[in-house]
Amino acid sequence: MAVGKNKRLTKGGKKGGKKKMGDPFLKKEWYDIKAPSMFSVRQCGKTLVSRTQGTKIATEELKGRVLEVNLADLNNDEDQASKKIRLCIEEVQGRNCLTDFHGMTLTRDKICSLIKKWHTLIEANVDVKTTDNYVVRMFAIGFTKKMPDQVASSCYAQTAQIRKIRKKMTDIMTAEAGKVQLRELVKKLIPESIGKEIEKQTQGIFPLKDCLIRKVKILKKPKFDITKLMELHGDGGDDAGVDMLRPEDEAAVNTLTADVQAAQEDD
Repeated sequence: MAVGKNKRLTKGGKKGGKKKMGDPFLKKEWYDIKAPSMFSVRQCGKTLVSRTQGTKIATEELKGRVLEVNLADLNNDEDQASKKIRLCIEEVQGRNCLTDFHGMTLTRDKICSLIKKWHTLIEANVDVKTTDNYVVRMFAIGFTKKMPDQVASSCYAQTAQIRKIRKKMTDIMTAEAGKVQLRELVKKLIPESIGKEIEKQTQGIFPLKDCLIRKVKILKKPKFDITKLMELHGDGGDDAGVDMLRPEDEAAVNTLTADVQAAQEDD
């Protein structure tokens, strides 16, 4: 071995040795997630965040987090399991994270179950501004339907018919979403009332089935307003004050009030 090489072997390993790692979960805290009042299950989960340390404040780290929850869990209804709701944490109060609607998608298996041979798939999307200044992009999907006593195996729509149906889809989505607030729009999305309206109005062009709003994205939000968020959450938390057990004694007059009264009497 050449002299002067491999110096580390003689000095007994690296300087300082390996730093012992502690359990990272000891530095973290759990926060409860509160869903908006349009869903029946308000307490929908928990999230994890590192404790406040220096300039990294835990509540600031939580704001802006996007959570994906199945609609079946939010409404305790197994029939709605094909929709996933995205919620965004807007405000943190104590250990509660107040969320707002951030988007909706259909599950992959639901979309795959709808697509079949011998049918025409028609899709449309449109950007709409709600009355409370949210810009929402909505995607609709629909499929052509066979007539009850049809002999032919296929039921394809012509290109001109597809264009008319797509125009009708965008018009209905614009009309339904543009006249309401975001919370009312979410209430329309849950029972799929917009899809049923599309089905009804396109019967004259070509009969459709399985008309659904496939996806909803929020492109732009208005300036954050805490009062609107508290309205959306209804109660605004469970830490309401307790009623006083006994009324305050009349003799216990505030000293400031007593001073004011004394000053008035002197005048």
